[in-house]
Amino acid sequence: MQSFYWIRFLIVIPMLALFLLAQGYWFMQMWRLAGRIKRPVLRRLARGAGSAAFLFVGLLLLIQAFLPRRDLLWQYAGVVGIVGLWVTSAFWAYFAVQSVAAAGWAGRQAHRLWAAARRRTRPARLPESATVSVDFGRRGFLQTATFVAGALPFACGGYGFFVGRRQYQVREVDLRVSGWQPGLEGLRIVQLSDIHIGSYMSAAEVRRVVGMANELGADLAVVTGDFVTGASDPLRDCIGELSRLRAPLGVWGCNGNHEIYAGAEGIAAALFARHGMHLLRQENVELVRHSQSFNLIGVDYQRPRDLEDRPLRMLDGLEPLLRRDMPNILLSHNPNAFPRAAELGIELTLAGHTHGGQVTVEILDHRVSPARFLTRYIAGMFQRPLGAVAGLEDEQAWAAAAPARPASLLYVNRGLGTIFAPLRLGVPPEISLFTLRRA
Repeated sequence: MQSFYWIRFLIVIPMLALFLLAQGYWFMQMWRLAGRIKRPVLRRLARGAGSAAFLFVGLLLLIQAFLPRRDLLWQYAGVVGIVGLWVTSAFWAYFAVQSVAAAGWAGRQAHRLWAAARRRTRPARLPESATVSVDFGRRGFLQTATFVAGALPFACGGYGFFVGRRQYQVREVDLRVSGWQPGLEGLRIVQLSDIHIGSYMSAAEVRRVVGMANELGADLAVVTGDFVTGASDPLRDCIGELSRLRAPLGVWGCNGNHEIYAGAEGIAAALFARHGMHLLRQENVELVRHSQSFNLIGVDYQRPRDLEDRPLRMLDGLEPLLRRDMPNILLSHNPNAFPRAAELGIELTLAGHTHGGQVTVEILDHRVSPARFLTRYIAGMFQRPLGAVAGLEDEQAWAAAAPARPASLLYVNRGLGTIFAPLRLGVPPEISLFTLRRA
């Protein structure tokens, strides 16, 4: 337990220090910029307004992080979102500006070493008293690079906040499921995930998404966890809006890791039941369509490690919930449970958790996502052969060794809400619509 908290401490403190440095840097920039105003009254007003804005940001962050009344901020979700946008953009802009400064310093050192080496090999022809000209081209380049580096995070952040995080997309995916029965052919499932209602996601936005999902006319609706971010977020409002979902085979769900953080796993299940929905917690149910059945399983968030940092076995004790006389569909918030699900013979796993990285950048034809640090299953569809040993991670090697072997499928939903930074870049929020067909 102590090692777990020490690790968190060692991560949080440097990050907090960097955020404070970034805010201090931009405060000083504001102070200097206001100092250029010639009229004393306007100069004092500008500095006063800037100081008040920074104080407001700090106070709001304090309420968000430490005070229990975050619910006071829900009605001001737009203001809170803009503050979150500022803090995030200011941090990355500070990091970019300092990176340019470090590159400039490294370039100057390299130039001096190169010049010193030339002087040693070639005697100087100019007298020692001669002045050295300043390279205005290099200085202008560094000034331009610093400006661009500082402005780009604010521009990208603004787009991700005002446009990217509200560009809800319906992704229609055909899934060829092993053992799927003729009577189940064409079954349609709509999936929502990672709503994170609260400071950055309002109940009105959840209502809009639910309306879009209902227009798809799916046979079954599933919600794969993370209804909230923290304990003081409006879980009741979120599940109340989800109760508007309509599907002939019902609305089913599972808990995510943020329900653990909020201490709300049992409350979420009770609220689901109160609204006539079903939140599966290490439970299964047989669903019937056209006289043929499939087995729907739901599990709470599958922790990879315990609080002592010891590895945990995914889907431990799930065997009694499996059916061998019909196909199985697993709802698991954590996509890292997929290798174990494939080993157990589960034909289809629906997951979320990653937000698709929330921000994805393409560099040299490679998409770079922060979710890569959490999982290899970032977004979209993956497959492993049914029965593949969970510890063997090379799906391509398995496919080559047993090309005719039935496959276990995973789909990772990119989620709807945001955490940490209230923006999305290159990863629009997703409503998934699956059409299930025979493999």
